[in-house]
Amino acid sequence: MGIFGRKSDETDTTTSAPTAVNPDLAALTGEYTIDPSHTTLGFTARHAMVTNVKGKFLDFTGTLHLDGSDPAKSTASLDVKMDSIDTGSPDRDGHLKSSDFFKTDEFPTMTFRSTSAEALGGDDYRITGDLEILGTTKPITIDLEFNGAAKDPFGNERVGFEGKSEILRSEFGLTWNAALETGGVLVSEKIKLNFDISAIKSA
Repeated sequence: MGIFGRKSDETDTTTSAPTAVNPDLAALTGEYTIDPSHTTLGFTARHAMVTNVKGKFLDFTGTLHLDGSDPAKSTASLDVKMDSIDTGSPDRDGHLKSSDFFKTDEFPTMTFRSTSAEALGGDDYRITGDLEILGTTKPITIDLEFNGAAKDPFGNERVGFEGKSEILRSEFGLTWNAALETGGVLVSEKIKLNFDISAIKSA
């Protein structure tokens, strides 16, 4: 299927004929702007070895170029304001913005620039790119599921994706931690990233 193909609820195992390409998919190919009011850029970290702390970023901009006939030509770009971090605790957010973690005065923005994309089959895709945090750039891979396309009541043509990835925070210089009396550390090394993206066609 092309990048905008939807999975059927029923699987026909009686034929091996190729799936016909829907000509309407070509209309979805184009440039898209990520809608911050309907998009979540989130993360999860293990806290004190026993529970998860979830957070998100509230201020960001991003664009997508989607190619329905050749997903490998699709691209993504994202810029995130680190001061907009929100974990539901002002004290914790302040600590994360400090020199122990994100140093937002010195490094106000986190960026992602895709370098490749591929179709995995059905509605599943994979995008690889460069993530920059604290001035350090490392490659990451994001697994995406295409959620569909629709025209909203205001006439906007939208597409939606859900995605996930993982990083090791120490690779980006995020090394602050505290030892626990019972063993282990306060903040996990592995950070899970999750994305729920709504984008509006702009061209």
